[in-house]
Order: sequence, then structure tokens, then C-alpha cells
Amino acid sequence: MKKTESVSWQIRFGGFLILLSAFLYLIEYIIFRDPHHIFVYMLGHIAFVPINVLLVTLILQKLLNYRDKRIMLKKLNMVIGAFFSEVGVELLTYFSEGDPELDKIRKEFLITDHWNEEEFFELNKRLKNYHFEIDIQKVDLEQLHSFLIENRDFLLRLLENPNLMEHESFTELLWAVFHLTEELSKRDNLSQLPDTDYSHLAGDIKRAYTTLIHQWLDYMKHLKDDYPYLFSLAMRTNPFDPDASPIVR
Repeated sequence: MKKTESVSWQIRFGGFLILLSAFLYLIEYIIFRDPHHIFVYMLGHIAFVPINVLLVTLILQKLLNYRDKRIMLKKLNMVIGAFFSEVGVELLTYFSEGDPELDKIRKEFLITDHWNEEEFFELNKRLKNYHFEIDIQKVDLEQLHSFLIENRDFLLRLLENPNLMEHESFTELLWAVFHLTEELSKRDNLSQLPDTDYSHLAGDIKRAYTTLIHQWLDYMKHLKDDYPYLFSLAMRTNPFDPDASPIVR
């Protein structure tokens, strides 16, 4: 019903504009009595219509799409921020405890407010060559399971967000974390599993851990660029900093 009323309103408005245009041409004819002049200029205006359509369709539409994309990305970054506030940062703590090589690269993650775009880029580049591994015996699976179960509904609500389809890497991270949640939930006793199963769970954690680190780095860059006050807190609660504290000293 509402759609029909909207179309009807557009038709009435279009008809009104056509009648208004005809009325103005009539006024011009009454004043100047020069139909040739009126016809020449009317034809000139009609000839410009395709160019006008080109300008509106290609240029203006591109600007509108750019604005809409910026608005959507802002909303996505708010969702990503909520994820790291509620789940992501603590998950990094759980996962990194099982990384046997973490001490070799820990200092590289101590981001400061002096970092520039090049430093974020270089770290991302180095991470692509870093061989992520998980020592499952160093991960408290029971505690990790409890944490993920506690936040399962939150993760599901994030997955239901249609805007996340535009952020493939973050969606991949959510699926990896949710898959790990389901894997842990299907086991009755996480302390007594065969080595083959522990190896499987280590692979699931590694998948989530690898993606999570890259997303965290992108998130930190976003905060530094757009929200310095949030970036300050994120630096003080850096999960890779053993001396991290929210207290300003």
C-alpha cells in the first residue's frame, strides 16, 4: 500500500512539473510572441538532457555511492570496535598464551601514538611471513570454552548483521571464532582428548588467531587515525604488553 502511494505521489509530482514547464513557456510566448525563439531554446534544452543524465548517473551517483560507502564503513568499524571491546582483545590474550614463538615478536606489537601508516603497513607485511603456531598444552581450553559460550549470543548477533557482508576478512574471523566455539562445545571433557584431536583443535585456534591478529592491527590503525582517545585506551590495554594497565601513569 505504501509503495503504491509513493509511486502515485511521484506521478502526480511529475505531471505537475510538466504542466508548470508548459505554463512558463506559455507566459514566455505571451510576452515575446516569438515561437521560433522558444522552439530553438526548448530544443537546445532537450538536446542537453542526455548530457545531464550522464552527469547525474555517473558523477553524482558515484559521489553518493562514495558517501554511502563511508557511512557504511563507519558503521562497520563501530561493530568491529564492539567485537574487540567485548571479545577480541581477551581472545588475543587466550590465543597468544599458546604461541610458543610470541616472545620473539611481542615487542613489534607494542604500538605507540608515534606510529605512522608506514609502520602499520610494515608490521602487516612482516606478519604475512610469520609462522603462527599454537601449543595446545599452553591453552586453557576449559576457560576458553567458558568465555566463548558466554559470548556466543553476541557473536551470533554480529553474524546476523547484513553490513558485514561488505567486510569479508572480518566475517571470516567471526566464522573462525564461532567454529572454534562449536568445536569446543561438542566435547564433554576437554582435558582428556587424544593427541589427534588436540592437534585438530590447535588448527582451529591457529586459524582464528592468525585472522584475529591482522584484524586487531587494522582496528588499532583505525583508532589512531579517527579516535585518538580510544586509541589511548587500546594502547594501555594492549594484550601483547605484559605491563599493560588502563591506569594512566
